[in-house]
Amino acid sequence: MSDDGEGTAGSRLDRLAAVNLNLLVPLLAILEERSVTKAAERVGLTQSAMSHALGRMRRLLNDDLLVRQGNSTTLTPRALELIGPLRATLQQAADVVDFPGFDPETDRRVITVAMTTSTAFVLAARLMRLLAERAPNTTLRVRTITVPTDDTFTEHGVDVVLISEAFTSPYPRERLYDDRIVVVAAADTPPEASPLDLLVTQPHIVVDTERRVFPYSVLDEKEVAYRVGLLISDFLLVPYLVGRAGGVALLRHRVAAEMRTLVDLRIEEFPFPLPGLGIDMVWNPHLGDHYFIAWLRQLLFDAARP
Repeated sequence: MSDDGEGTAGSRLDRLAAVNLNLLVPLLAILEERSVTKAAERVGLTQSAMSHALGRMRRLLNDDLLVRQGNSTTLTPRALELIGPLRATLQQAADVVDFPGFDPETDRRVITVAMTTSTAFVLAARLMRLLAERAPNTTLRVRTITVPTDDTFTEHGVDVVLISEAFTSPYPRERLYDDRIVVVAAADTPPEASPLDLLVTQPHIVVDTERRVFPYSVLDEKEVAYRVGLLISDFLLVPYLVGRAGGVALLRHRVAAEMRTLVDLRIEEFPFPLPGLGIDMVWNPHLGDHYFIAWLRQLLFDAARP
């Protein structure tokens, strides 16, 4: 009889013989997707088989794991704790059996990137084109967010989150591209009008939000007189309406430049110094496929190149 703890470890491993380890792959899919239907599609099971697997894991772990709250589903605290260790365990299992690594030519995975609508406006089409060329069998999933939360970085199987440097992150981040605020006006505004003239003389189109739009605090500090002509909730309608109806707006340069390919716009530099508004990459800390991370990182840099 062992007296150094090996007997205890051995007994724990022996107990695994009574557990169907095939349940671990669908379990991870359920925890990441938070949906029996989406998890079933992801691993190639029927919805009935996935529901059966969830029931067995609930009984085994003595935890509900996935619970419905109104029209949405959430994970229990125990389920949230399982995601990281479960991913690491399955990655190690893949290494043991020597499954081939990520091959962009043949891989059929869903690549999930979370970003704001404005960042998607700049990058999503370029990402789609590059993926079609370099990883033709993959699927791009874009999850649009507003203000990121801690869950944003780990939920729904998100591989990477793209966020403004203005927002905090609990995990390490890396700059994807730099951006800045510019003045956007209709193309038919007087050409001799300076950016400051435009801000003073043209009605402003502003996103209707409870949070104060950052550059306007600078205008207030400089005692610049301006008038808001339209408040609108949809951010991407702002440059479109400026181009078609007139007025002025304050936008990220990359968004304004992209919108100028669709509607005639005048873009000028903001008349006062402002800090940058770069976009950063924050990787899901539980993502263990380092070759895939390196490949997707380069893909994002290529998509973000002006």
